[in-house]
Amino acid sequence: MRQRDATDLIAVSGVATLGPMTWADLGCGTGTFTLALAGLLAAGSVIHAMDQDASALRKIPSAHDDVHITTHRGDFTSLVWPFANLDGILLANSLHYLEDPATFIRQCEARMTSPHRFLIVEYDTDEASRWVPHPLSHARLLDLFGAAGYSSIRTLGARPSVYRRAALYAALATR
Repeated sequence: MRQRDATDLIAVSGVATLGPMTWADLGCGTGTFTLALAGLLAAGSVIHAMDQDASALRKIPSAHDDVHITTHRGDFTSLVWPFANLDGILLANSLHYLEDPATFIRQCEARMTSPHRFLIVEYDTDEASRWVPHPLSHARLLDLFGAAGYSSIRTLGARPSVYRRAALYAALATR
């Protein structure tokens, strides 16, 4: 996916209106959604981009649109992060790697300020594959965050995926 497509998918999240913030992009890969988020956040914001692939992390600049980006090599699922006090967490095509996303969400909240914000991009499917071992369809996402006490779960957009028959969707869950 191109950065412009990623930006279009999450643009209506409303994060641009909230002033400088600190976010984490967990499982960021080469930073397509990291840069999309940076293009939406207010100047002075910070994004912590975490991935296991060091070569992918080297493709992410240290700043974009007056937003500082710090890369961290590591497995985000271990919850051993060198950052905290997050205003939001971006999980773009990474939540489907977790067998127990409900527990992960609760554990993330300990590293977040209120209100808790999760920006999610996932495939709208319940069909597992080797690339999407624990799929999280849009309906399952609504159930997951609803059960976790999130009062606002907004669908931001959807677009066809070039890799799968299922569309990609974006959502913002806030509590």
